[in-house]
Amino acid sequence: MHIIDMRSDTVTRPTDAMRQAMASAEVGDDVFGEDPTVNRLEEMAAEMTGKEAALFVTSGTMGNLVSQLAHCGRGDEMILGDQSHIFYYEQGGSAAVGGIHPRIVPNKEDGTIDLKDLTDAIRQDNIHFPSTRLIVLENTHNRCFGSPIDRPYIQSVAKIAHNNDLKLHIDGARIFNAAAALQATVGDLISDADSISFCLSKGLAAPAGSMVCGSEGFIARARRARKLLGGGMRQTGILAAAGIVSLTEMVDRLTEDHANARAFALGLATMDGILIDVDRVKTNLVFFSVQKKDLTASALAEKLDLEGVRVLPIPMDGERIRAVVHYEISAGNIRRALDIFKSVLDRA
Repeated sequence: MHIIDMRSDTVTRPTDAMRQAMASAEVGDDVFGEDPTVNRLEEMAAEMTGKEAALFVTSGTMGNLVSQLAHCGRGDEMILGDQSHIFYYEQGGSAAVGGIHPRIVPNKEDGTIDLKDLTDAIRQDNIHFPSTRLIVLENTHNRCFGSPIDRPYIQSVAKIAHNNDLKLHIDGARIFNAAAALQATVGDLISDADSISFCLSKGLAAPAGSMVCGSEGFIARARRARKLLGGGMRQTGILAAAGIVSLTEMVDRLTEDHANARAFALGLATMDGILIDVDRVKTNLVFFSVQKKDLTASALAEKLDLEGVRVLPIPMDGERIRAVVHYEISAGNIRRALDIFKSVLDRA
């Protein structure tokens, strides 16, 4: 049975071009800065984001953590949204490893944070308070419907940060999806941010890895933090080679994923027992709720799995389910998934 796996875009497998590039990659010792394929990937990432330098790390979680460690010292404070991936899903690494205090402010449904809330959260110079050093935004925003955050808003937050001698970091795990949805370049979108991390292993389909981009000084500190966390890999050009293919071949096709996600949402909207706001589907993430007596989100997901469709129930959100469209999900897969949904719901 062919499985239509929409639990996440992290389930994507490397393309044939990636496998070929990995097999023939020129490698060296990256901790010594001698892996030419890693160096090329870092140069490409810096150029595409408009930053001075970049660093290849093992994962998005590591990318965010080394960025926080590079911007903040122990006892410093960062401001971030209460729905952010860093707050929910990264094991409190900033506090556990870096001694960085999180100041949580509410996210709006579109993933933004009220500018007054951000301003009010900045600590004044007082012996009783931690020192605010950093503001973090997420783009696209996972828990806020995969919403893309536009450049004017990022500019407004950057202005607040820089007027208060703070830094702005973008958790851009899916920043290329945001750029595609907003018809912008990544460089323009995050030009006012001090740093960004983005994943190669989600919609861009590489088997592993993320990039951190920023100034040369910031990347030097992040590189030290990567080593501290055990992320100093050696002949890692075999992974970086796949990342190069991601940036050259997988970016322009993301609009196809968005179109398929929209089609999936429109199909779900016609079904009894499913509650979905189609207008919130702007990228490749589709969130919906189960509204059927005696059928929970987890139970629906289990029934769908038996029929060959995998989605992700979100326990902390009651009856909400997430489906993520990626390059292995075709328009035909979407049609088949909708047929299976309808069949399962009719029998439930």
